[in-house]
Amino acid sequence: MIRCCGSVSDPFSISCAMKACGSLGLIKLARQLHNLVEKLDFRSNMPIQSSVIDMYIKCSAVVSAENFFLRIRTPSLFCWNSMIYGYSKLYGVGRAYNMFNHMPERDYVSWNTMISIFSQHGLGAESLSTFVEMWNNGFRPNPMNYASVLSACASIYDLGWGSHLHARILRTEESLDVHVGSGLIDMYAKCGRLNFARQVFNSLTEHNAVSWTSLIGGVVQFGLAEEALFLFNQMRKGSVAVDDFTLTTVLGVCSGHKNIFVGEQLQGFTVKAGMDYSVPLGNALVTMYVKCGDTYKANKAFEFMPIRDIISWTTMITGYSQAGNVEKAREYFDKMPDRNVITWNSMLGTYVQNGFWEEGLKLYKLMRRKEENPDWITYATVMSACASLAVLKLGTQIVAHAEKLGFGSNVSVANSFVTMYSKCGRVEDAQKVFDSICDKNLISWNAIMVGYAQNGHGNKVIEIFEDMLKTNCKPDHISYVSVLSGCSHSGLINEGKYYFNSMTNDFDISPTLEHYACMVDLFGRAGLLEEAKNLIDEMPSKPNATIWGLC
Repeated sequence: MIRCCGSVSDPFSISCAMKACGSLGLIKLARQLHNLVEKLDFRSNMPIQSSVIDMYIKCSAVVSAENFFLRIRTPSLFCWNSMIYGYSKLYGVGRAYNMFNHMPERDYVSWNTMISIFSQHGLGAESLSTFVEMWNNGFRPNPMNYASVLSACASIYDLGWGSHLHARILRTEESLDVHVGSGLIDMYAKCGRLNFARQVFNSLTEHNAVSWTSLIGGVVQFGLAEEALFLFNQMRKGSVAVDDFTLTTVLGVCSGHKNIFVGEQLQGFTVKAGMDYSVPLGNALVTMYVKCGDTYKANKAFEFMPIRDIISWTTMITGYSQAGNVEKAREYFDKMPDRNVITWNSMLGTYVQNGFWEEGLKLYKLMRRKEENPDWITYATVMSACASLAVLKLGTQIVAHAEKLGFGSNVSVANSFVTMYSKCGRVEDAQKVFDSICDKNLISWNAIMVGYAQNGHGNKVIEIFEDMLKTNCKPDHISYVSVLSGCSHSGLINEGKYYFNSMTNDFDISPTLEHYACMVDLFGRAGLLEEAKNLIDEMPSKPNATIWGLC
């Protein structure tokens, strides 16, 4: 088009074309425009330099941006700032921060970019320290700086710092900017102070889509579905245009059967408003139907999406998994153009949760062949399959691999090791793993107690249970199933009676069918059939055939 207009020698026209190209993410056209720049010898033109780097980064071609940047003798501040952001996408926070430290000079954009990068990567403390460093270097924070650092406070739930910033803003700023106000609303809501979030919202002289969405999001976080929908209707009555982020947030409260009709209406609204192109919005619709257990409508929403990402596919796999349709879940998994560890874990979980343990282990082996790096969820899930199948050899190999990669110290992974060794009859190995766990949780204690109970060590179960109580770890119904089962298998009648009564008297845990089954089994094994019958008669619910069969 540039050639047809006779503007081939005009750098401004080429810069405009590159800006449009970057906005659309057209990498093929981006390379053609770059070639044109080189051909016309415009690479020394400063606006052109900035446009090339910006275009490549927006097209996710950071390596190309980097190669061009390194050829510039004296890059502009815009180029430096763009590359900091690009490096954070390609190499991570470390390389971005290293480039930030090597900048010959910095401006507000430089500081704000680095603060935002830290915040977006979950490094809230680093984001706050960078904000303080900016202040110490003589840069007075502007609204964008405040908005970024408030986001950091929200990400680490630091109410103290957030309140301090709020007080500073009120002292130093003439009025509360709507962007800063939105940041304050989000911070207070995420820190559990919804009343403060409402106060800030009401104090704003103007509201935009971000401030409305921040408040609605805070209300959603507290599970206040009716208020969220009320606020959404208030927003629609005003002059603020509803965007896809707002709709995505509101759809989060439509996942129950009570509000599914509202969700369906919002789906129609997105189509009429021309927002059906939005991937996050499409994902929210699919998620809504999945949570309602309607895989048919979830699939319809999925098929209607013009663009899908990994989240879209993974949500459908999860939906079919929850519906017990393992074959359909695998069909979607196989169709995926790209996968990440979350997707692999989702499919692996589908097999394990639905009792297809051998298929789960086959998928794990395929994952390793595809050189997809597992995470702690992968190991915790695959160990569950090993435990269910009692395959000690493969389980031991996976334990070694997990420990080699440093996942052995993860409490959830270690708990899965305890369960696997216990179900394979290797209680001594389970005990060694249990002893190595630094921060034991209730699942850790339950896992080792279940292990000893299953292997007939009733006295050991009681010993561990008493040790757990000494750590102030409160037992749950699973803990008592283990204790009572251990008493049953070891013939500990008096102990069984004591712990059965202790469950209700000391911890207000109502006995379930499993607890009654353990006690009936205990009495039955000891030949105390009359006591077993009396206990059955006391049951709040009608006993089933399993209970009677234990007598």
